[in-house]
Amino acid sequence: MSHAGNLWQDVERIRAQAPLVHNITNFVVMNTTANALLALGASPVMAHALEEARAMAGLASALVLNIGTLSRPWIAAMLEAGQEANRRGIPIVLDPVGAGATPFRTQTVQELLGALRVAVIRGNGSEIRALSYAEQATRGVDSRHAAEEALGAALKLAENRGCVVCASGATDLVVSAGRVIRVSNGHRMMARVTGLGCTATALIGAFVAVNAEPFQATAHAMAVMGIAGEIAAQRSAGPGSLQVNFLDALYLLRREDIDARLNIAED
Repeated sequence: MSHAGNLWQDVERIRAQAPLVHNITNFVVMNTTANALLALGASPVMAHALEEARAMAGLASALVLNIGTLSRPWIAAMLEAGQEANRRGIPIVLDPVGAGATPFRTQTVQELLGALRVAVIRGNGSEIRALSYAEQATRGVDSRHAAEEALGAALKLAENRGCVVCASGATDLVVSAGRVIRVSNGHRMMARVTGLGCTATALIGAFVAVNAEPFQATAHAMAVMGIAGEIAAQRSAGPGSLQVNFLDALYLLRREDIDARLNIAED
């Protein structure tokens, strides 16, 4: 089956199964990521209380951990939920928001990676470099490096952690065990909307919930993210309307859109 056919099969599975995606994420993006998962067809839950983290993870088909607005109780909840996900074989997707900007963020990611088996790490170029090379090159939560500059770091991180690594940017890199897929869908206006990187991570959660191959699932999620962004940008006057049109594009996504727009290549 073609890349487009496999991708569309995943979209149909998400719409048919409505997998529960448990998100322990940040205050800035909760509404955005929940709405994006719903628009795609998944079922989001945003539960970060330590008292229910383990129980909620046990109900989910995927767990998304996002360190955007860190606090000690949330870190404890991430570890509890992650341990339960590992015990049940539920895939974990980690977004190391701002890794490299402060020691607290970098150390938190290293703690999570040391304690948990993670299926996918998705970050911008600077975050991926920070995790792999111990760099402090992240500007707040924004990237100072293009995704392509993080290719070596992504390959190293994927090998060391035994997981898929996605370095997102104008062209998204999806890396696993020496394999590289480049996804060149998207629109520059997407960078003007806060939380769309975190939304990509949440969508990966939906795709790994229905596809047992995290490498393929991650590439599919990034392609759908980019294609929806392209469609939304054509209908938008600026970032404000892009947010609304992006949700509509996810909800209305058709196989024909995938066939016409998919821009993906594997080395």
